[in-house]
Amino acid sequence: MQYVTILGATGSVGVSTLDVLARHPEQYSVYALSAHSKVAELAAQCQQFRPQRAVVGSAEAALELTRLLREQGLATEVDYGVDALCAIASAPQVGAVMAAIVGAAGLAPTLAAARAGKKVLLANKEALVMSGQLFMDAVHDNGAVLLPIDSEHNAIFQCLPHSYGRSPAASGVAKILLTASGGPFLTRAVESLDAVTPEQACKHPTWSMGRKISVDSATMMNKGLEVIEAHWLFGASAEQIEVVIHPQSVIHSMVSYVDGSVLAQLGNPDMRTPIAHALAYPQRIVSGVPQLDLAQIATLQFERPDFHRFPCLALAFDALRAGGTAPALLNAANEVAVQAFLDLQIGFRQIDRVIAHVIETVPHGAASSIEAVIEQDRVARMAAHAYIGDRLAA
Repeated sequence: MQYVTILGATGSVGVSTLDVLARHPEQYSVYALSAHSKVAELAAQCQQFRPQRAVVGSAEAALELTRLLREQGLATEVDYGVDALCAIASAPQVGAVMAAIVGAAGLAPTLAAARAGKKVLLANKEALVMSGQLFMDAVHDNGAVLLPIDSEHNAIFQCLPHSYGRSPAASGVAKILLTASGGPFLTRAVESLDAVTPEQACKHPTWSMGRKISVDSATMMNKGLEVIEAHWLFGASAEQIEVVIHPQSVIHSMVSYVDGSVLAQLGNPDMRTPIAHALAYPQRIVSGVPQLDLAQIATLQFERPDFHRFPCLALAFDALRAGGTAPALLNAANEVAVQAFLDLQIGFRQIDRVIAHVIETVPHGAASSIEAVIEQDRVARMAAHAYIGDRLAA
């Protein structure tokens, strides 16, 4: 029996993870679940899966969750805050940790899981974007197993040799090809993008995701963050990573080899596939995802991304090349800008302007410690808020 902690249990990845776990009760048991503020949803999950521990974001949420659980006759231990998240991610009983907290908030508990030598199922891309070398060092130094959950990185992982050691040249890898759906505005006139609403931006054509990630997909910042993540996961330079628009989202990513071979991983667009793959690796288990019907798909399309339409993707490549804390600045500014867009404070095409301003005005530092990274994250958020405030006041 393998005990699993799910960080971010009420999000789309967390819900999909629980769906896969429920199909294999003889192999997996839930040790702990976390959510930031969705107390009722977390209480319902606790009732079904009976975890030993549950963690929320505030003392008020903890009191409410405790009340709901006690009404159901559950003895689940309830706690709150970052330290509690780190505790359930590093508990001795836990074999695998699903790191699915969105944004910078997931960094500390994901790092705690790596330092505790856990099998880390990484759905939180910000952990690598913000602290790439530090995180990879923690994985290596503590004997943790890092398995990517993003459908693209999981696809790449499946297309690489088992002996791959983050050295493209040694394995004959020429390029990593990250596929992208292009989001909801792939064919919309660029000059009309200033007028799009949060509801339109969150209506993804193929994937069901949370609002923040859906907006990131619409700007293609999600793909930009994945480019940075791929650099750290697979040891590939910016020049060895290429983004390919693929609207059907059937090919999840590819690896191009020096002999001309291109290996691709295909499947229906459902996060349960990479989740099941990572949970059982190196074995395979049933995920609940229907088998892919290629005849029904019939056509697969590809095109190069337009950096004028998707400036956030270009900003991410620039941040990767700059190195240091530039990716952390990029991520922080993006989180602030996306939230401001969702709150109707700025327009859609102002998101990339906020990010560019922060990257240009906040000095980059060395990502020498987690403390340095967190400080750069704080400064970047302040700069982003100030820039947005100035625009609102103008």
